[in-house]
Amino acid sequence: MRLFGYARVSTGQQSLDLQVKTLKAAGVKPHRLFTDTESGSSTMHRDGLQVLRHKVEEGDVILITKLDRLGRDTADMIHLIKEFDELGVAVRFLDDGISTEGAMGKMVVTILSAVAQAERQRILERTNEGRLEAKAKGVQFGRKRSIDRKKVLALKEQGLGATDIARQMNIGRSTVYVILQDEKKRTMERVKLSGGA
Repeated sequence: MRLFGYARVSTGQQSLDLQVKTLKAAGVKPHRLFTDTESGSSTMHRDGLQVLRHKVEEGDVILITKLDRLGRDTADMIHLIKEFDELGVAVRFLDDGISTEGAMGKMVVTILSAVAQAERQRILERTNEGRLEAKAKGVQFGRKRSIDRKKVLALKEQGLGATDIARQMNIGRSTVYVILQDEKKRTMERVKLSGGA
């Protein structure tokens, strides 16, 4: 079993010193201690964490001072704990007295996974409730309705020009031209298929 350490601060103004000191006192050797300053928008932008992920092997233990030092939020933290657990790597949070080692550790991972699942479900429910409320207020979702091609062609048949059709239907003049050109091509195709000139 090898001990690794991970320390993180959210801003450049904060110091890693206290975390590093605690991890070294717990037995982490300096060359197995990885740090990150500033949270990064995702785990991919945290270089210390990325190197740590590649270094650890089955049977290793990662020491971290507190739960909130591993992930940017609860979901991120739980995702990382599960990822390390799948590699056979335990995570021990010194200040919180929580460890993913052994039978109790497996239970901790299971509970944290259930919390993450419940959080995802709650977010989904809130999102759906918000959509239903917005629909009730008349907010339209999805793709905007397509342009009524038949109306464009009918207005053209009435002798209106592209500018007038565009103004009346509140669409771009170029859109009118595209519809008219497309209809012209379709008409020519139909004439060819019917054996006309």
